[in-house]
Amino acid sequence: MKRNRQWISVTSVIVLLLAIAALAACSAEPETIFEQVEVEVTRLVEGETVTLIETRVVEVAQEILVTPTAEPGRSALIVALASAPTSLDPADHRDRNSETVLRNMFDGLVTRDTGSGVHLELAEEMNWVDDTTLEVKIREGVTFHNGEALTAEDVVFTFERIINENAIEYPEPHTSPRKGLIAPLESVEMVDDYTVRMHFTGVWPPAMQLLVHQQIVPKDYLEEVGTEGFIAHPIGTGPFKFVEGQLDDQIVMERFDDYWGGAPDLEPADLACVERVIFRVIPEASTRAAALLAGEVDIIQNVPSELVDTLDQTPGVDVKTAASTEPIWLQLNVSDPLFEDVNVRHALNYAVDKDLLIEAIYGGRAVPLPGPLSPFNNYVNEDLEPYPYDPDMALALLEEAGWTDSDGNGILDRNGQPFAFTIDTIELWRPQAEALASMFREIGIDAGVRFWEYSVVQPQLLACERQAFLDDWGDSAFDPVGHFEAKWHSVVAGEPYGRGNFSCYSNERVDELIRAGEVEADEATRQEIYDEAQQLVYDDAPAVFLVLPEVAEGSSERVQNWEPASDGRINLHDVCLAP
Repeated sequence: MKRNRQWISVTSVIVLLLAIAALAACSAEPETIFEQVEVEVTRLVEGETVTLIETRVVEVAQEILVTPTAEPGRSALIVALASAPTSLDPADHRDRNSETVLRNMFDGLVTRDTGSGVHLELAEEMNWVDDTTLEVKIREGVTFHNGEALTAEDVVFTFERIINENAIEYPEPHTSPRKGLIAPLESVEMVDDYTVRMHFTGVWPPAMQLLVHQQIVPKDYLEEVGTEGFIAHPIGTGPFKFVEGQLDDQIVMERFDDYWGGAPDLEPADLACVERVIFRVIPEASTRAAALLAGEVDIIQNVPSELVDTLDQTPGVDVKTAASTEPIWLQLNVSDPLFEDVNVRHALNYAVDKDLLIEAIYGGRAVPLPGPLSPFNNYVNEDLEPYPYDPDMALALLEEAGWTDSDGNGILDRNGQPFAFTIDTIELWRPQAEALASMFREIGIDAGVRFWEYSVVQPQLLACERQAFLDDWGDSAFDPVGHFEAKWHSVVAGEPYGRGNFSCYSNERVDELIRAGEVEADEATRQEIYDEAQQLVYDDAPAVFLVLPEVAEGSSERVQNWEPASDGRINLHDVCLAP
């Protein structure tokens, strides 16, 4: 496995080279920096130990990096996003960065802390009248950014716009992509000016966790300006109000001075600490790091693991981590003849050295997946263990499936055909994909990698036209609902079931269990249901279950009262910026 370690480390050095080049300061000439790093890469390829080379790169970086200082006179708190939000309409996206931006302009009935805790926000009280009816008392005295009072009419309008078919009229009539997050919600009834009743089709245990992801919009304003006008100038009840911006560039907000204070349980409940917030889109990780070190931004998303230690050792920079909610898999198309045999799918799980991936790519900041759910999900099957790294077992299983190296060329074959396939993915997952391909080649599988735009490959995946796809899938509700049915339920046209099932996996019993778990009120019974479902998926192995990395975000030392959140959203209500 030494070759794998060298390959991954070379990639890390190259990425770090980009950051170093961007951060070059007066302490060294840029030409000298490039020469130093090229020497280290050459030495690595020639076989010197990884530890010495990686330590030296950190030392080189530390000679160059400078303590960040903010732009003179700048008082705005600037957050560098790794990708652009897709919409400023709370009802028209399924994207974490969109919700990061929106949560700072809009409030929901409930909100979440940096872990899995749910807290009342615009809802002052929430009580189940019966198993399928949730009564919500709306907080009085809350105003939208245009001065209009929040009432129950706004809450009813918000949810009807999400659950009704084709309720969003721009750019053409369509149904809210948020509907799948509250699929059992059948109707919302206004009881009085500050009370609504939410009627569900059945018992729905994860209601609180999934209502976190729905923000309230103003009925009168949205009906007046329409969706097109609303996304041009969104108005909410949140701690910050929209000023200007474009999705692919930056969004500027300023403090809402009539803000009601926010969730009482999440102190301090008051006006936002900073006067101005800017979300700036900077897709390149090295450029985000450079901007942080230059004092051009205050918080950056998605610090690459190879830069975490370097940034963390730099004066004036804090790197903080949190348990992530985005497990990563290599999903195998079980309808492809190559992966029809479960022995082959098991073999690929045994062929992956997850500990090596965790150490070499994530710097130790990840955990191996024990199957089809995150180990931090509230209903994870604690009896399942990650598939161990066992290349001998992998080869034995492949041989049982008929794959051997019959001609001695180092590639397994069967009936005259070589074992060859392509790992499809997006550019974000390049290091992981290439490392996996290298590990598969170690046992005689000719694996290659191909990169796509997600919008292009996604319909092909759902049509079962690709062989294997590497990506993650969000588990931000800490509950199987909203996650498990997307990845492991059979695809059902027009419904949320199977919307992310890129393995083309179908197991009738798993489908039954998924639907049963969604409506089971007893927690112990629900755990039994999901334990069985996870065991079946684990045994069927429609994917190579890989890792759950940590969230890693960085900030300047000027940023106070900020912690990264497990669900990946950045809430700035309580965050302060020191002079």
